[in-house]
Amino acid sequence: MKNWKFYNALFIRVVFVMIPFFFCVFLIHKTLYYNAILVGFFVLLLLSEMYFYIKNQSSFYDKTLLSILQNDFSTNFPEEHKKENFKTLYLLYNKLKVQQQEQTSKDLIYKSILNNIDTGTLILEKENEDWKIFLMNDCFSKLFKVPKVSHWNYLKNYLPSLCDEIENVGFAELKSAISIKIEDQDLQTFMLQTSYTKTYDKEYFIILLDSIQRVIEKKEKEAWINLMKIISHELMNSLTPIRALSQNLLQIVDQEQLEEDDFEDIKSSISTIINRSDHLQVFVENYRKLAMLPTPTKKMTPINTLFEDCMRIMSPILKAENIELINEINSSRSILIDKNQMEQVIINLITNSIYALKEKNEKKMFLSSYTENNRFFIRISDNGKGIDEEIRDKVFLPFFTTRKDGAGIGLTLSKNIIEAHGGYLSYQTDEDKTSFVICLI
Repeated sequence: MKNWKFYNALFIRVVFVMIPFFFCVFLIHKTLYYNAILVGFFVLLLLSEMYFYIKNQSSFYDKTLLSILQNDFSTNFPEEHKKENFKTLYLLYNKLKVQQQEQTSKDLIYKSILNNIDTGTLILEKENEDWKIFLMNDCFSKLFKVPKVSHWNYLKNYLPSLCDEIENVGFAELKSAISIKIEDQDLQTFMLQTSYTKTYDKEYFIILLDSIQRVIEKKEKEAWINLMKIISHELMNSLTPIRALSQNLLQIVDQEQLEEDDFEDIKSSISTIINRSDHLQVFVENYRKLAMLPTPTKKMTPINTLFEDCMRIMSPILKAENIELINEINSSRSILIDKNQMEQVIINLITNSIYALKEKNEKKMFLSSYTENNRFFIRISDNGKGIDEEIRDKVFLPFFTTRKDGAGIGLTLSKNIIEAHGGYLSYQTDEDKTSFVICLI
């Protein structure tokens, strides 16, 4: 670091030392030894002062740089050094001090966030060939009743099953269910997810643990909240006009004399009330269909027969809509199903595809089936408009529909029927094709 004041002061001292030094040499040359000794002593004093001046300057540099290296910004920088010889050093010191304070604040915020999430979080940091615990959040500590130990080997004493599982895969990334015994309690199942990351010369291993029961309860709660929103919406859409019309009728009949227009209003109001009541009745009936789905009566049913009966119903509609059907199902095998319920599922899915193809010029529908890993799959696809990203998590939600004349129970009912058969219903969508896949075990 260039510091001209320091160099100027040092230069002046060197000049003041050199002048008496040459004068001392001159006195020795003139054999004025006593005078030379006196001047030489003065030279030594000047050298001593210059030595301590340089030493003080250097020691302050060393002390300050050592504090920076050790991230120790607790000492106050002397005021006299802020504007003079050490101005540049002060600016560096102060900038690093501010950065360290900001980083400390960020670390506190990050730790606060991690300590307030409901997922057990453990972050390991690699030191040589061992792992030490970089961070254990409060949820992890409370969930497994583990003190905030500092080393992986200490944690193994409390959670051997978790540590063994991670060590067996060599601290590799994984996502699986794991059963963990907490103290004297029964085994509990958790969803384990790990990830590995490396920054500069540091290696970190992140472990996330979530109680499966808690995840299920959270999903159930979200489903109930969404369902209640839809039910409330449907009820209010009918009850609000019924109440308003009822109040209007009450005002009309309270009149002493009714005119012809009043009778027209009464008829119109009663007609609207009946329509809204019918809508509520249909809504309740649909809810009963979902809530009171009968247990499947399973019988061995040929696959070809199942689809022949479905297509006998749907073929006229497909022809009327000019939809090209590409049927690749030609199997001699039979599956154990409730034929009536499975027909209902297939017809629901084909009906949805017909609706998705409404605005397409070239309309194509694909039917296929295949067997894989002792599972039988039925795929119903179309080249329609697909499922918008913002509604993909709602397609199986009861009473959710994008159709003006839809009840919003087709996919929900289909999903419930497939699950009652021990299988599952899923969908895949991309730019060219949307597919609903029935999986039966």
